[in-house]
Amino acid sequence: MAWLEFDRALLLWINGLSGHIPFLDNVVLSIANDYFVIIASCLIMMALWTGTRNPGNRRHMQKGVMVASASLGTSQGMVEIINNIWVRQRPFEELDVNLLFYAPTDPSFPSNSASVLFGLAWGIFFYNRKAGAVLLTIAGIQGLSRIYVGVHYPLDILGGAVLGLLVALFFLIAFRLLNPVLDRIIDIMRWFFLA
Repeated sequence: MAWLEFDRALLLWINGLSGHIPFLDNVVLSIANDYFVIIASCLIMMALWTGTRNPGNRRHMQKGVMVASASLGTSQGMVEIINNIWVRQRPFEELDVNLLFYAPTDPSFPSNSASVLFGLAWGIFFYNRKAGAVLLTIAGIQGLSRIYVGVHYPLDILGGAVLGLLVALFFLIAFRLLNPVLDRIIDIMRWFFLA
């Protein structure tokens, strides 16, 4: 399969850049971290939840945060289901890569962190293009960093990005159908000073 060979070659090229500049390796390691980028993205979502003075715009953005939150959690669950059906070995298990990260034990495809971050980012993007573009960029950089440190193939990241997009689209449609329910939930949350 030519696309798998290309996937391996691209991984080896990107990962081959690692291990030469310690400062760059440390920066990329902090981005590849399991928590830093996800927590930063969630903090951005919290800011979007309350960051608009106009009540109509705030309600619109809060619905986007709801879509993003549902996408984040569901993407994680979908990765678990896919991993129980199909197992792809990690790059460091099959190839001679420069592993700068700890060795994860779960399957490689799709990337869990990419699916969660892209699901979150697409959920926001559908409601706020600027904030969504920032989050999509962050998700892309984090995905690239996971290739650089040797824990994912490029197709793992692409697969996670597509999964995140599909889940976010599902919730975008579902939540638009449930718009009156969302409005009621936000009204109740406002009553308790949560929205």
